[in-house]
Amino acid sequence: MFNTLNIFVYGTLKPGESNYQRYCAGKVLSAKRAIALGQLFDLPLGYPAMTLGDSPVHGYLLSFPDDTILYQLDWLEDYDPHRPELENEYNRRQVETYDPAFASLGFAWVYLMSLEQVYSWGGVLLADGWW
Repeated sequence: MFNTLNIFVYGTLKPGESNYQRYCAGKVLSAKRAIALGQLFDLPLGYPAMTLGDSPVHGYLLSFPDDTILYQLDWLEDYDPHRPELENEYNRRQVETYDPAFASLGFAWVYLMSLEQVYSWGGVLLADGWW
């Protein structure tokens, strides 16, 4: 299991949401309820954005057998590692994840948006960390 890739998802990629079926179904080894620290915003575009911060954001830790899923998810999240960060809609970072009791689940990739971009699109803070 050393080659598995973990991704923390908090929006449309969560099980049961619109993009889970399209991008993740049939590829996920496991999906566990998880928490990462940040701030969660509802965007008028119909999906959420997570920023850096220190509040609990609720989502799922998805485990994949390898990193090939990143190409599809980078495209979905409009992330290109070769572009300047300000030109990406989201930027991919590694963050520590936790189970609901706040025991560490290790590090996972997450797609984060800049606070400036969230505000420019009229994002509304979801203080409870759920989308």
